[in-house]
Amino acid sequence: MAKVLLINGSPRKNGNTHLALMEIAKTLEQQDCTTEIAWIGNKPIRGCIACGTCKRLGNGRCVFGDDICNEIIEKINGADALVVGSPVYYGQPAGQTLALLQRALFAGAELTDKPTAALCVCRRGGATAAFQTLQMPFQMVNAPLVTSQYWNIIYGREEGEAAFDAEGLQTLRQLARNMAWMLRAFAQVPEKPEHEEWISTHFIRPAQE
Repeated sequence: MAKVLLINGSPRKNGNTHLALMEIAKTLEQQDCTTEIAWIGNKPIRGCIACGTCKRLGNGRCVFGDDICNEIIEKINGADALVVGSPVYYGQPAGQTLALLQRALFAGAELTDKPTAALCVCRRGGATAAFQTLQMPFQMVNAPLVTSQYWNIIYGREEGEAAFDAEGLQTLRQLARNMAWMLRAFAQVPEKPEHEEWISTHFIRPAQE
């Protein structure tokens, strides 16, 4: 039975982001998946300081152990698929959500070949930009993106208002069904895609003599 981890990136534990994730979780469970919603809390979460200690030690953990990052890394590595949800702040995902996701992926969260999805909760504007930002890291780590009938965006400001966004809820249910289908399909084909060794380049070149 496939397990899906859903990360609630809102500082409000039971707000509209939680409501949206619950809609996905309920549909996934109807599709015989197990789910866990992990709330990242409302305590400070460090941003990555690019120290590289996690790479030097190679233990799959961030050197900073005073927040929830390493716990989330373990949960991601123990799951078959991932959904990350965030409110929209100034046209961007919540800062603590981005800080957590960036550190987790750099330090050792393994998403290669795991279905992934993002969702954003918005009062009015900025949702598409935030949704794109939240989804971009998945495309850099060979994590298949799960689609739906529309962008994974749901609207609401006050707690519980997202329950009135009928199309948004339907989009999330379809996302869940698509993810469950993808997990079943992957289980039928245990061979993973071939991944070449990463070639890292940049745009800085030595000056011509």
